[in-house]
Amino acid sequence: MINKRSGRAPAETPCRVTVCRGCCCGDPRKVPGVDHAAQIPRLRAALAGAAEVRASDCLDVCDQANVVVVQPSRAGRAAGGRPVWLGLVNDDGALDDVAAWIKAGGPGLAEPPGVLDLYTFTVSRRVREALED
Repeated sequence: MINKRSGRAPAETPCRVTVCRGCCCGDPRKVPGVDHAAQIPRLRAALAGAAEVRASDCLDVCDQANVVVVQPSRAGRAAGGRPVWLGLVNDDGALDDVAAWIKAGGPGLAEPPGVLDLYTFTVSRRVREALED
């Protein structure tokens, strides 16, 4: 696809990773024993150049704290990838698995490590649409 204004192909849009840091996610009283403050910098370092990592206010799925949402790249979406919601992401191993999957292509382009099936959950349409806005 060519941008009609610039005459160039659009830049590849990488995966986007949203880490919930609302009322429960990131709260050591809700999820003790986790270095919550280190999760986002750890993901940013692991995904430097491969994905944008951002923090979000409450995503309204507090029973799944800590929540990470992986949105596909432009190519991943074109290949049928959709956002993947991961809950209970409370250990470094899970973060490493998420990062490895995204570096391999993420939703639509790479199969996630099987262990991520344990973290994947489905959210209500209301919650999902709020993030996609």
